[in-house]
Amino acid sequence: MASKQWHKEMAVYQIWTRSFCDGNGDGIGDLWGVLSKLDYIRSLGVDAIWFSPIYPSPNADFGYDISDYMDINPEYGDLGVFRQVLDGAHERGMRVFMDLVVNHTSDEHKWFIESRKSKDNPYHDYYIWRPGKTVRGKRRPPNNWTSMFEGGAWEYDEGLDEYYLHVFAKKQPDLNMDNPKVREEVKRIMQFWLDMGVDGFREDVITFISKTEGLPDSHPWLPAANGYKYYSNGPRVHQYLMEFKRDVLDCYDCFTVGESPLTTADIALQYVTEGPDQVLDEMIAFSHMEADCFMIDMVQLPFNLVKMKRAFSDWQYKLAGRGWNALYLENHDHPRVISRYGSEQYRVESGKMLAVSYLFLKGTPFIYQGQEIGMTNWRPEHTSMYEDVQTRNQHPDWPEEKRLALYHRASRDSARTPMQWTDGENAGFTTGTPWFYVNENYKDINVEQALHDPDSILNFYKKAIALRKSLPVVRDGSYQEYYKGSDKLYVYARETKEQKLLVICSFTDKPVRFQAPYNFSLSDMKLLLTNYDDTCEENSFLTRPYEARVYLYE
Repeated sequence: MASKQWHKEMAVYQIWTRSFCDGNGDGIGDLWGVLSKLDYIRSLGVDAIWFSPIYPSPNADFGYDISDYMDINPEYGDLGVFRQVLDGAHERGMRVFMDLVVNHTSDEHKWFIESRKSKDNPYHDYYIWRPGKTVRGKRRPPNNWTSMFEGGAWEYDEGLDEYYLHVFAKKQPDLNMDNPKVREEVKRIMQFWLDMGVDGFREDVITFISKTEGLPDSHPWLPAANGYKYYSNGPRVHQYLMEFKRDVLDCYDCFTVGESPLTTADIALQYVTEGPDQVLDEMIAFSHMEADCFMIDMVQLPFNLVKMKRAFSDWQYKLAGRGWNALYLENHDHPRVISRYGSEQYRVESGKMLAVSYLFLKGTPFIYQGQEIGMTNWRPEHTSMYEDVQTRNQHPDWPEEKRLALYHRASRDSARTPMQWTDGENAGFTTGTPWFYVNENYKDINVEQALHDPDSILNFYKKAIALRKSLPVVRDGSYQEYYKGSDKLYVYARETKEQKLLVICSFTDKPVRFQAPYNFSLSDMKLLLTNYDDTCEENSFLTRPYEARVYLYE
């Protein structure tokens, strides 16, 4: 693992390759496109790239259904061009992380193809196969669990007269990590990429890899992810992660960040507390992304700033001095944050404010492609235009208009429209026909325009990233939240013996009276960053729409 703790100094740029940049004109983003944009990525001030899965895949879940862990999807290139990207990133001082998806594979992986041939096939026990139940003379699945994406969590195989478990889509059968042979396969996958020079892994739903013995029915029944308590943070997950760490990761100077849906800071500490029992460098939290929903994005609620702040603060307080946070507001699994927590009417102002709100917290910041230029949600005319398996299976019985309104707000596809590079054809993403729809606002929101506008969100991100790196207080300082009950302001301080930082963020277009906390005098502090040009330095002022300020005292 990251023995020298360099992960505490870095900022990471996430690439969802299919929609990033098409380098060969076939309409699909690829590694040639990434290679052509390495200088752009480095210019942001980031230190690493995280690739969402780029392995061969049938694309039932766009790469998170892997059919070969030791190759590159031909749509994106091959191992040769990947090595060019890897070398190019390293030459520019950037590390590269792969997405390790080992809770499940594709049903087109050779292991699964073999596993369903017969019950005595050596690969059968690579997956979780179980006989069904007979209830009132009818065949029923082994238990009442439901999947995250597609109805029940079990799929029947007539040839074997057995069911296989899929916590996600039907084409994503869960691996049986209790089988030592499967764990050896995972180690070989890790070693393959680390030996090539990859610098670590983002580990997808890694806390799902151990299921409760006996796979019991789950009660009370939940309409989504029923059974979750029996496969999240299971009985042997720490044992298996420690095995991977001891046998592989400790042999390399590499980084690991785990993804764990619905995990609290207290649970995360079981994985990231620094010391001999630590199994991950960081954990990706979801709680701050639930400020406008219940558990998952598709169960929508009005945005609640207090809920968001409470989540951020809980992780900041509890991990302080014990573990390290992963900080983010966007990734491939969520709609665009300006459309969620900000304002499209005040896109530039709120986009900058949102950057400030999380970039000065303690932890490693992740920036998702397009976030840095303020891309917004995509709103197609028909639900049939959506590609995402999670989206398409949400409420198929609802009227079209009602489903469309939900998808506009909550679909992951808004994060997967092609990156907007220019105001030219196809937003400069491809010279061919794009694999997916380009957001119609690309003429106004694109990299080329942002580069030439000194007041753009893009240039603001560059300033903010550079600033956080220049201030020891951002890495080392304590955290204190103010205005906890405010549903309009997020205010926090970071402090060391040498420096004090005060961060002020307005989450509304309405004026709010701000009064500096009793132990701060703004006239004695330096205004380092703001999204408005003309600012007063009085201890009390009325905020402007989505105003953000960062003050320093030293």
